[in-house]
Amino acid sequence: MKVCPYLEETFKIVGRSWNGLIINYLSRCTEKSAHFSDMKRDLKTITPRALSIKLTDLSEWGLVEKKIVSTSPMNILYQLTDKGDALAAALEPMEKWAQEYIELENK
Repeated sequence: MKVCPYLEETFKIVGRSWNGLIINYLSRCTEKSAHFSDMKRDLKTITPRALSIKLTDLSEWGLVEKKIVSTSPMNILYQLTDKGDALAAALEPMEKWAQEYIELENK
């Protein structure tokens, strides 16, 4: 039996460090968007360089878009696209499964 190629491609995206968490984070934000500084603050252990790379990757996959809100001072938001929002919704059953079956040390 072969693995589903669509699922395999999905895990190439979601299975990379931080990608799933960034998608989940943005899905919980107002208007499914956030500033870089907000993500850096709330995703505590990600480095600014790693966050920048991940946002670029997610943008290239069409999951996140970078929106310039104003230019003086520069105000940039990162927002889930419809495709990214659909992926976030697909991750919700996994989150529910984890809440039932995964024991966290710092609950």
